[in-house]
Amino acid sequence: MMNRVVLVGRLTKDVELKYTPNGVPVATFTLAVNRTFTNQQGEREADFVNIVVWRKPAENAANYLRKGSLCGVDGRIQTRNFEGRDGKRVYVTEVVAESIQFLEPKRDGQAQSNQQSSNQGDPFNGEPLDINDDDLPF
Repeated sequence: MMNRVVLVGRLTKDVELKYTPNGVPVATFTLAVNRTFTNQQGEREADFVNIVVWRKPAENAANYLRKGSLCGVDGRIQTRNFEGRDGKRVYVTEVVAESIQFLEPKRDGQAQSNQQSSNQGDPFNGEPLDINDDDLPF
């Protein structure tokens, strides 16, 4: 049996990060994935897919993805159900992400705030290196 999903799309809102009672991070977000064809009005429709990601990738998603971010998700489809407040059974289908790829550079505001914290322990203080092509071993 095989259950594999690969999606590329944009976040419809910011990532929601929570922690289980045992302290395990879990993040959820919705990915808008454009369809490959247009409707009768010539408009491109999209599917809105719920994504769940666990542990360190969940924290990374919450730190680096924002509403509108383009990302790739590799994972599997999962269904679950529960009893809703009205007593009716609610069925949910979602993608459990095994990996997430950030497909855009950081935005300006995000880049400045994250660059300061990411330079800690960087011997070059975030400055670009001036390397000549002749210095490369390949």
